Amino acid sequence: MKRERLNNMTMRAAVSTVIIVAGFLMAINANADSAKDVIQVVIEGNARIEDDAVKRVIQTGVGSPYDEQQLSSDLEAIYRMGYFDDVRVASEEQEDGYIVVFTVKEKPTLRNISFSGNRFFEEEDLREHLDISTGAILNIFRIKRNIKAIESFYKEKNYHNAKVDYQLRELDHNQADLEFVIEEGKKVRIREILIEGNQAYSDKEIRKIMKTKKKGFFSWLTTAGDLDSQKLAQDIARIEDHYHNSGYADARVAEPVIDYEGDWIYVTIKIHEGPRFEVGQVRFEGELLKPSETLAQSVSIDQEKYYNRQVLRNDVIRLSDIYADEGYANADVRPGINKRPDENVMDIVFRMRKNKPVYFEKIVIEGNTKTRDKVIRRELDVHEQEKYSASRLKRSIRNLYRLDYFEDINAQTFQGSSEEQMVLNLDVTEKATGSFTFGAGYSAVEKMYVMGSVSERNFFGRGQKIELRMQTGSESRQFRLLFTEPWLFDIPLSATGEAYNWERDYDDYERDSKGGMIRFGYPLHDYLRGYVSYAYDISEVDNINEEYAHLIEEGRYIESSVSTSLVYDSRDRIINPSEGGRHRISLEYAGLGGDVGFVKTGAELGQYIPLFWSTVGFLHAEGGYVKETGGKYLPDYERFYLGGINSLRGFDWRDVSAFDNEGNKVGGEKYVQFNVEFIFPLVKEAGLTGLLFYDTGNVFGEDDSVDLGELRESAGFGIRWYSPMGPIRLERGYVLDRRKDEDGNYIEDSGRWEFAIGGAF
Repeated sequence: MKRERLNNMTMRAAVSTVIIVAGFLMAINANADSAKDVIQVVIEGNARIEDDAVKRVIQTGVGSPYDEQQLSSDLEAIYRMGYFDDVRVASEEQEDGYIVVFTVKEKPTLRNISFSGNRFFEEEDLREHLDISTGAILNIFRIKRNIKAIESFYKEKNYHNAKVDYQLRELDHNQADLEFVIEEGKKVRIREILIEGNQAYSDKEIRKIMKTKKKGFFSWLTTAGDLDSQKLAQDIARIEDHYHNSGYADARVAEPVIDYEGDWIYVTIKIHEGPRFEVGQVRFEGELLKPSETLAQSVSIDQEKYYNRQVLRNDVIRLSDIYADEGYANADVRPGINKRPDENVMDIVFRMRKNKPVYFEKIVIEGNTKTRDKVIRRELDVHEQEKYSASRLKRSIRNLYRLDYFEDINAQTFQGSSEEQMVLNLDVTEKATGSFTFGAGYSAVEKMYVMGSVSERNFFGRGQKIELRMQTGSESRQFRLLFTEPWLFDIPLSATGEAYNWERDYDDYERDSKGGMIRFGYPLHDYLRGYVSYAYDISEVDNINEEYAHLIEEGRYIESSVSTSLVYDSRDRIINPSEGGRHRISLEYAGLGGDVGFVKTGAELGQYIPLFWSTVGFLHAEGGYVKETGGKYLPDYERFYLGGINSLRGFDWRDVSAFDNEGNKVGGEKYVQFNVEFIFPLVKEAGLTGLLFYDTGNVFGEDDSVDLGELRESAGFGIRWYSPMGPIRLERGYVLDRRKDEDGNYIEDSGRWEFAIGGAF
């Protein structure tokens, strides 16, 4: 029994061994088969998609082990490319490995993309939101993405019920036409704006702050009722600012809740007002550059009864500028707010930290291809190795703009070789400084004259000015040559020389004059400049109209005069200024030899005031007085007349005058003139502006007193284009107080058009 049992155990062991060996041999044989590599990968059926594009998305490649599971993954990767309708894979075993063949069927290409159902928007508007075009391979996922883009566009335009679908029409040669089918629906508008949580201000007051409005009677003409998410977000900020600027420092406005119900939108705005805080103590702590009493004069928050965040921000800016003007460009001014909730009072503490002073290490000028560095640097009020000053830097930029050589000036500051060093980079964009001007007008007898000039304000890039003026008409002509050196001897001493030959028809007589002038100017203070000049003139007067023989006698007149003037000019720009002013007083004495002798004084005030919406107000006043001296002669052409585009618009040139005892028109010894303009942008980017104006003034004789009740008046409108070629003016004036004769007939025109044209080269 034992032996038999042993034999059975031996037999079972032998059988087991055979099975194990056989399995081992089979495994070796199977491993030998699977160990074969891929020797070739073939892509078939593709016409437009390159082989390499397909091979980049699969893992199976030449030399990689043959793996059917990996082939299945590669099949899915190719299909996910979106270019194929069908993808298949096959393999062929060779002695040295496998050949893998991927067979693809390409999707058709789009021959045409069209839209249907769009009534409110043109196809061009819709195509701007597509990222597919004709010739692209048809991709369903991409089409669906573009459907969402079109629907988003409609929702932005408040067509929230718009639906977009698509249709495909298969064509020969594996092409297809794609049509987006649009169901626009009605425009969804705001029916109601609900305000919740407000107690200090009524719903009406809050809605008045907002730009977003509900649908109204004139919504078909305006955007009232349209929902603009960006505008609505700005409205939320405006409401919150209104509360914060009115003492409600803890006020919060939640994100608006927007509900769509059919063709209507309901907007709900929830407000948490909180308590209203009064301004308590205002203190200054830290590194004070000046005494607290002095710094307190620069802030305005202590003048407010209630906390005002905007005023506080402006105070921080002013305090920062004070420190920056002393070289502390990196000064840190932080307002601390200490609330006293029991009293609803806020104490404000300005914490000042100077940090290290900053110096201009280097001033780099770029962009000037014509203007010399020297011309730019001499206008700067900041210099290398000097302390940083914010106000002097601003003044420097204004000085450069006032040169009128540059279209744009970009000033940037960078840290220099250390924290205490700063590099100022001035990148200027030059503009044409050579110009020609052209103007036209009519004399009192409606004889037309034209005038023009050719000038260069930046001669050879040296900042010098040369100008040739010419005027010609039926009986008059003028030639005038001027040259100005703004920095004589490399100091801010300007020198101007002028020579002229002027034959002029005054409608009452003719004057032929030749002469010249030399003038020097020097800066006396900020924006203030003094001038001294000497002029010499020889005039021949003849062809006097008998009717106007009382004005002047025929003959030769020699005039030798000296004059002085003070000019304060703070305009931000010489052409098309938006702020600042130009004021002048002058005194001229003639009689240094010659026949002509007089003393003439004049004063002029002109101020530009920035208003709202980029509009500008201009206030201008001037007057003068002239008196004959020392047995000399005061000719008519040195007396005062008004009328024309530069004085009283709507009146003819020299049409406003004084009268002698016999009622004849004569030049006056005194005059006053006032002008008011409201200037508004029409096309701001193009430099096109419109204006409304009111002019008033009059001329008075020697024995007349200046009576403001007798001023002549005109008003009108105009267009000015500060074009790349130069300024163009077209203005229409209407006389408001036309005079009548004894029979009640008007003896003056109702008004007239005037224009002046300029250009640049």
